[in-house]
Formats: sequence, structure tokens, C-alpha cells
Amino acid sequence: MSLGFMLEDSRQAVIWRGPMLQGALLQFLKDVDWGQLDYLVLDLPPGTGDIALTISQKLRSTGAVIVTTPQEVALQDVYKSVSMAKKVGIPILGVVENESFFICDGCDKRHELFGSGGGKAVAEFSEAPLLGQIPLDRTVREWGDAGTPVVQAAPDSPVAKAFVDVAERLAGRITAANTEREGAGLVIDRSGGKNRHLPIAR
Repeated sequence: MSLGFMLEDSRQAVIWRGPMLQGALLQFLKDVDWGQLDYLVLDLPPGTGDIALTISQKLRSTGAVIVTTPQEVALQDVYKSVSMAKKVGIPILGVVENESFFICDGCDKRHELFGSGGGKAVAEFSEAPLLGQIPLDRTVREWGDAGTPVVQAAPDSPVAKAFVDVAERLAGRITAANTEREGAGLVIDRSGGKNRHLPIAR
């Protein structure tokens, strides 16, 4: 489900203030017939705006996956997102470094066009694992433009395998988080506000 499906023109701008975005998000969650799901993933824009706040206040989420690119200018915004997640009680499940490197056709050499170490630095800051590094690969763009995920179109390609590795590691983290939550039972939250959802935490 996407807000883009509801636009008459795909090039039309969505000029909404926070309350309208919040209403659309909650309507997607409450009114869409999702059926039986293994996972529900919300792909959100970066930052610390209204949508992230709404999720922290209205939803009991398993956690967040932080996606970054390696360069320093990107990390400055990502650090803020991590800090916000910690303040509002959203666990960080892991970090993914996108556009991590590029391997040219002729030399098979790994080129780190946007620098290196950014994903690792964010993972250390967030005290969460680095789930994987996704290479910069034109087939992702080509198949994306065609409307088919690269993991479906070219499952044996290195970039598809990188996506699958990230997904498998994330699934393991989610399973562990859910097992820990189920085993904790009901407790009264006496932290003075660390748990910002309900006074009783599961």
C-alpha cells in the first residue's frame, strides 16, 4: 500500500502537514485488509519528523532498521534518527549500509565511491548489528524501473544475495526480539517515562 497509488498523477506533489500524514498512516494500518502477515514493513523517509513520532506514540513496533549510505554527510542525519528512536523507546534491530561499494565490469575491483565505515559507525552508535552492505549495482535500478525486485528477477546475482542475507539476518533479530518479549510477561513500567506507550509493558 502506498500513498502514490491514490494520486491521479504520479508526478503530483503531496503537500500535507503532519496531522494529515498521521491520518493517512493510521488509515493504512487500520483500514487496509492486510490478511495474514508474517511482517509489516513501513518504509519511511529519513529524519525525526511527525511520522516517526506518530509511530512511536500510536504503534507497538518490533523495532526499526536504520538504512544509511557510507558518507559522512548522510551519517549526521542518521545519528539523529537513532537518537530519536532511543528516546521514544523504539528498539534498533540493525543497520544496513546501502550503496556501500561498486564493482566495475572490467577490473572486478571494489570501489568505495562514498567512503567506507559509515554503516559500522552507525551500528556502533546504535548498539545494534550491521546487518549487511548493499553494493551499488545498476540491475537494482533497471529491475526497479521495470517494477520487479532484483531478488525476484535475478536471484543468483551478487546484489540479490546481499539483499537476501540482510533479510535473513533481520528475520533472526525479529524472532529473537519477539521471543524475548513473549517471555517477559506483564510488568509495571516504573521507569518514569522510558516506556512511552502504556504504563504496563509486555
